[in-house]
Amino acid sequence: MKQFIILLFAALQLSNVKAQTEIINTTDVTRIMNVLASDEMKGRKAFSPEIDSAAQFIAKEFSNSGLKYFDGLKSYLQTFYMITNKETKSSGVMDGKEIMNENIVAITPHEHLNASDVSDYEIKFIDSGKNFFRTVFPLLQSDKPTIAFVSSAYTKDFNRLKKFNRPFFSSQPPVILVLADALPKKFQFTIDSKLEKLPLSNVIGVLPGKSKKNEYVVFSGHYDHLGVGKPDSKGDSIYNGANDDASGTTAVIELAKYFSKKGGNERTLIFVTFTAEESGGYGSRYFSQQLNPDQISAMFNIEMIGTPSQWGPGNAYITGYEKSDFGKILQKNIPDSSFIFYPDPYTDQNLFYRSDNATLAALGVPAHTISTSNMHNEPYYHKQGDEVSTLDMNQLTHTISAIALASTSIVQGKATPSRVEKLER
Repeated sequence: MKQFIILLFAALQLSNVKAQTEIINTTDVTRIMNVLASDEMKGRKAFSPEIDSAAQFIAKEFSNSGLKYFDGLKSYLQTFYMITNKETKSSGVMDGKEIMNENIVAITPHEHLNASDVSDYEIKFIDSGKNFFRTVFPLLQSDKPTIAFVSSAYTKDFNRLKKFNRPFFSSQPPVILVLADALPKKFQFTIDSKLEKLPLSNVIGVLPGKSKKNEYVVFSGHYDHLGVGKPDSKGDSIYNGANDDASGTTAVIELAKYFSKKGGNERTLIFVTFTAEESGGYGSRYFSQQLNPDQISAMFNIEMIGTPSQWGPGNAYITGYEKSDFGKILQKNIPDSSFIFYPDPYTDQNLFYRSDNATLAALGVPAHTISTSNMHNEPYYHKQGDEVSTLDMNQLTHTISAIALASTSIVQGKATPSRVEKLER
C-alpha cells in the first residue's frame, strides 16, 4: 500500500507539471517575446507610437485570457497624463535682490505661478556637503508645494539640472529650486511656462477572487524600453529590450493565462504591465496611487528573467528578500522542485528600490522584484544587443512556471507575506 501511495503521488506530480507545461510553454513564450522585442517595436520608448502598439498587443493577450477591466476602466489601458515644460521663464526677488531666470528651476503644472506666501509652501535649504542629485530628485517628486533654496556651492549641478526636462504628473504640486546662500526672509517668484500634456498607459487586467475579493495579489513587469539611439559598431540603433523587460512582460501575460485557465484564486489577481519605468517609474507610481496599499497582500514584480543568474539556470533571486517572508513562502510552495529563490546578491546596487515594486514597498506592501539577471556580468544590459536571440527561451519558460507554482498559497489566500517596513517620507 505504501509503495502504491508513493507511485500515485509521483503520477499526480507528473500530471500537474504536464498540465502546467501545456499552459506555460516555450512556443507561446517565444511567440510573445518575438513580438514585444521585434525591430518593428523600435525599443518601445515611452511616448512613442511603438509603445502604443505594444500596449495594444498586451491588451489583446489579456482579452484572450478573459481578464476583466480594472477598477471601472472601459478598456485594459489605464491612461494618465504627464506634463513637460516646453519653455519656462522665471524671475523673482529675495530680500530686495533680483533673481534671474538662470538661478531658478521650476516644476509646475500651472502656466502661470506667483509664489510669495511662505504659508503655502514647505521651505527647505540644501546646504553644501550633500549629494546634490540624491537630495534634489526626491524633492522633485514631493507631494507638497515646495521651495528649496540651494547653496551656490552646487551651481554646476544646478545648471545641469536646469537642462533636464523630465516629465511630471499633471497632479504634481509646484516645486521651485532657487540658488541662494541662505534662507531669505522675504521672497516672490513669478513662473510662466509653456506646457505640453502627454498621455501614458499602463496595461491592466483583473482576475476576480472568490472568497477574498478585496485582497489583491499583483503580478507586474514594465513593457517600455529605451527606444532608438546611435548605431553601435554593427550598425544597430534599436534597443530591443528583450530581457529588459519584454521577459517580465511575457511572464505577466503567461501568468494571466495560467491562472485564468487554472482557477482557484481566492484573492483577486491584478496583472499589470507598467509604462515609463526607464523614464522614472511613472507607470508604477501612478498605479500605486489608485489602490489602498493595505489591501495588497503581495506584489510579484518580474524583471529581466531571460538570462542565467550567477548560480546558473534553474533559479532566481528576490530583491529585499530579508524585508519580509515573501521569499520563504515561495520556496515552501515548491518543496519538490530543484528551483531555488535566492536572496538578492547585489544589495550594494539597491535594486529593491530601483524597480517598479519600489513605490508599493515604500508603503509597506511585501512588493518584491524577481530576477535572474547577473548584474556583474550582463553584457547586453541597456545595449542594442538585448535581443531575443541572446536569451534562453527554455530557461525563461521554466522561471515563469516556477513563479506560477511558487505563488500558489498566496494566490489561494492560504499564506500572507509579512509587511515591509514603511519608508518615512
